[in-house]
Amino acid sequence: MTEFAAALIAWHRRHGRHDLPWQQSRDPYRVWLSEIMLQQTRVATVIPYYLRFLERFPALDALARAEDEEVMVLWSGLGYYARARNLHACARAVMARHGGVFPRDPTVIAGLPGIGRSTANAIATFCFGARAPIVDGNVKRVFARCFGIEGFPGAPAVEREMWALADTLMPARHGDAYIQAQMDLGATICTRGKPGCDACPVAAACIARRDGRQAELPFPRPRKAMPEREAIILVLEHRGRILLEQRPPSGIWGGLLSLPELPAGTDAGEHAQRTLGCDSGDWEELPGLVHAFTHFRLHLTPLRTRAKPRPGVREDGLRWVAKEALTAMPLPAPIRRLLAA
Repeated sequence: MTEFAAALIAWHRRHGRHDLPWQQSRDPYRVWLSEIMLQQTRVATVIPYYLRFLERFPALDALARAEDEEVMVLWSGLGYYARARNLHACARAVMARHGGVFPRDPTVIAGLPGIGRSTANAIATFCFGARAPIVDGNVKRVFARCFGIEGFPGAPAVEREMWALADTLMPARHGDAYIQAQMDLGATICTRGKPGCDACPVAAACIARRDGRQAELPFPRPRKAMPEREAIILVLEHRGRILLEQRPPSGIWGGLLSLPELPAGTDAGEHAQRTLGCDSGDWEELPGLVHAFTHFRLHLTPLRTRAKPRPGVREDGLRWVAKEALTAMPLPAPIRRLLAA
């Protein structure tokens, strides 16, 4: 076992996290669910979603049988909704391709929808005792600082260097404790903002600490100007109900219900009549909302009206929902905030 791995494992025994809900089981369904939810999301945010999800879908076959909307409702507010769509597709793929039994080989796991190399290796190590290293965001930050690796960790050459290092450092035994120790070290000690170097088990060997470069490493993503986008959304009300429209399966908020979006250069009243199947009254502009995605910032302008559904007209993907039922709908977080306001 490398000195690096031994130091992390010993530290984790005394100071690591041991009471997270998904740590109490080696069931690959539960471990996989936690790994997907934890991508780009904090542990404290994930825990209540994880517990609610398991209460509704306690096993993989229950998730595979679920309707898309059931899954999206439970994911609503967690963000990065492609994860939920891939999670659902993966459950169905395991049922169809593997008879409902999660595969043990990390290479096979990585071939399932929505599962990358690090996630596959984590599942195989935690659940099946594989010797399979990970290189997630926490590990990249620890490696960049401890071993003085320069360059943006997402760049292909830097990522290859980190994977080679991860394979070298991976111990032959206690792989699950080592991987959890890496995650915990990055999440609790070697943090982005103010790393707690005095409590770090590998501080004596850390190049960033030696050279005072903790704030510099890892290198940030090369900066680009954040694109700005604008959209007009329509709040149509009729007898205590709001008109919702299902988003396309891909793209932002894919598969969720949302307020109808007005195509650029289109008159709101004409769009309501021709596409949304209802007549509209006067339009009132409500206070706007700005929502930041990873790669762009979206400026939303809501227009509100009293509408009247046209008799006999039913448009696919549209649904009138009572205001009191909105909390149970799979809505994007900014749309939920706007409707609550």
